[in-house]
This record gives sequence, structure tokens and C-alpha cells, in this order.
Amino acid sequence: MIYKEILPHENLRGYVKCYYLSEYNTDVVVQDKAFATGCMEIMFNLGNGTFQTGRDNHFETTPRIELWGQIINPLDFRSLGRNKMLGIRFHPHTAAAILGDRIDAFNDRVSDFAAVAGAEARRLHEQLLNAPTLDQQIAHLEFFLLKRLTGVHAIQSRFQIVNSVIAEMANEDFTDDIQNVSFRHGISSRYLQKLFVEFTGLSPKLYYKINRFQKSLSLTNGVDQSLTSIAYQSGYFDQSHFIRDFKFFTGIAPSSFDVKNSSAILASPNRDKKK
Repeated sequence: MIYKEILPHENLRGYVKCYYLSEYNTDVVVQDKAFATGCMEIMFNLGNGTFQTGRDNHFETTPRIELWGQIINPLDFRSLGRNKMLGIRFHPHTAAAILGDRIDAFNDRVSDFAAVAGAEARRLHEQLLNAPTLDQQIAHLEFFLLKRLTGVHAIQSRFQIVNSVIAEMANEDFTDDIQNVSFRHGISSRYLQKLFVEFTGLSPKLYYKINRFQKSLSLTNGVDQSLTSIAYQSGYFDQSHFIRDFKFFTGIAPSSFDVKNSSAILASPNRDKKK
């Protein structure tokens, strides 16, 4: 698999984490697992192959424009033929500004984005298929996104609260509970919970667990470390809590995780991006 990330234009960096190109240049079936990242994505299939997702060995062919909600439970996927996927990866709380829907309704599944955005999405897909260069494809994506952001001012105050809390949770020494966090922002914990579900599709507690899991996942890609070391560096109280969460999000123990053959490391929002 060939994988490449592209930074968005400055005026979209507050909403888009990155664009990415993922190509499968083989006729052999490639199968892997997707894990919780805390980010929603839109993927445009620009190749001639078929992409499928499923659980318990039951696979379904995905639409040509895929909307990936918040994946919580591990999701199997496979590429059949020569697929070329051009994706948009949002920040954890920013897809709501583009979609304007109840984000949690898309949790743990892959939906048809054309059913959400209609003719506008189908027209964009056609433009991407006909664009001769990646730069032109990115330009089409950004025009589409900027157009859909025209009404973002209506949610700006609520958006900024979630933005600040997520930035706070990203600190390595963050260990606070939701009551204290909400108090600092002058709102009730119940209202903060409501805002989190509105903008991320997740509760603050679940988002924090996913973020901590992703930190541990990125560390498994480094030099050999003990599970205890990875646990403490990721913010877990002990090794047993780390193993329990890792099993929940991947279905396997960290000692059995195949780092070299997993694309989850490439898609991790916490991985070290080499310049």
C-alpha cells in the first residue's frame, strides 16, 4: 500500500487534520483492521477496485464516497483490486461543522456520503475523477469544504468550548475529571457532555480513552519497550488498565499486535510525522 498525507491550506487547518492518498496497486485481496482514532473521515474511491468493510467475517461493499463515523469497535476492511482512495481526515470535533448532522448517528459504521450531501457530493466525486493532478483534486476538495463552512458562525461559541477542552486533553499531563474541566469553562458537566456528543459523537470520557489508546498505539511503533513503559507514557495508571483498553479497541492484546502489517499506525493521529 502507498500512503501519503497532504496538509490543508491555512484557512482550513482548524477543521481538516490532513488529506491523504491511499493506493492499493495489486489485484491480491488486502485485508486489515481499522481502530478508533477519534477522527471522522470522508473517502472518495477513485480507483477501479472494490472496498469492503465488515465484522465477524461478514463484509459489505462500501459506497464510492465513504463517510467514516467514529469507529469505536475494531472494524475489518479489505481492498479488492486496484483501489485509489482520496480522503479527508477531520479533527475530532470539526466534522460537525461540515456535515451539520447529529454526528453520533454515524458512529461505528461507514455510510454513503452522497446520501448525506446529495448531488453536491456526487459532483465533487466526478470532478476528482477527472482532475489530472493531485493538486487539482485537493483544490476541488477545499472549494467544497469552504462552501459548506459558510454557516459555521452559528455554532462558533459552542465549537470553541469543545476546541479548548480537546486541546486541554491533549496535554501529556492531563488527568483531570470532567467536573473540574467544565467548571473552568463556566459550564455544567452535563452541558459539556452534550457539546462533546454534538461535535465529536463521543462522550468526553470515551474521547479521552480513545486519545490515550492512540498514544499507546503510536508508541508500539517505536523501539522495543515494556508494556509498563508504554502504559505510563500513554497516561495509564498501570499496565492492566492499558491492556484492557488495548483489547477493547483492537480485539487483541498489545503483545500480539502486528505493528509491521497494520495500517492503523499510518492512520494514527498521534504518530510521529517525519518531515
